[in-house]
Amino acid sequence: MESILIPQTQLPKGLKAQEINLVGDFNEWNHSDTPMKARKGDVFEATLELQPGRTYQFRYMVNGEHWFNDKSADSYASSGYGEDNCVLILGDA
Repeated sequence: MESILIPQTQLPKGLKAQEINLVGDFNEWNHSDTPMKARKGDVFEATLELQPGRTYQFRYMVNGEHWFNDKSADSYASSGYGEDNCVLILGDA
């Protein structure tokens, strides 16, 4: 299980999150399949069951319309749409 955390402070300036969805190749880029839960301290969290030894691409969608990337991603890869996706690199179990 992997916990993905994103603090409100990482959101683009002036954007207040009502909801954040974690969107990536692990959920076939479904915009609503992986909602993040608001936690204390203005942090959003999602827990995923991901396979070790793989890399995953993802982005965050805020309030159903604003995309943004995680500043602490392991790497970045071109999305093919003029933006980069975040990359999560998981080691072997």
